[in-house]
Amino acid sequence: MLPRTANSSTGLVVVFAFTGLIGASLGPILNHYLALTNGPGIVMQALGGTAITFLGLSGYALVSRKDFSFLHGFVAMGMIVMILAMLALLGASLFGVDVSMLSLAFSAGVILLMSALILFQTSAIIHGGETNYIMATTSLYLSIINIFTSLLHLLGAADD
Repeated sequence: MLPRTANSSTGLVVVFAFTGLIGASLGPILNHYLALTNGPGIVMQALGGTAITFLGLSGYALVSRKDFSFLHGFVAMGMIVMILAMLALLGASLFGVDVSMLSLAFSAGVILLMSALILFQTSAIIHGGETNYIMATTSLYLSIINIFTSLLHLLGAADD
């Protein structure tokens, strides 16, 4: 629905609804991690790591003015690989296979992929490849959320 409304004022309403739903879905995830012994510390580390990652990568793309459009193929293929890996992990866990170490590797892969995506997206915004601010905002928001939840997963596993 968002791509259809991205060029109208309705797109803002859709973006606010979308980000609200994503934010609401973070509630139970945050409650889980906050219940751990070092929960508030884990959440703050994930938040700080996400902020440093986003600001560092976006700042680098802005200051260097480098064109990261060459990452398009890597990001596209990485998305396909991550979706397939996610489905494989889900299927294996449904059959009772212990996938805890593989899920940590998956989270690390998501962080790397989303980092490349932030470079790609920021570069596209700077160089005019993405001119729709609604789509640009939403894509960066999703990258940030994915980095945050993946960092939570990694830090929470390290705390156990």
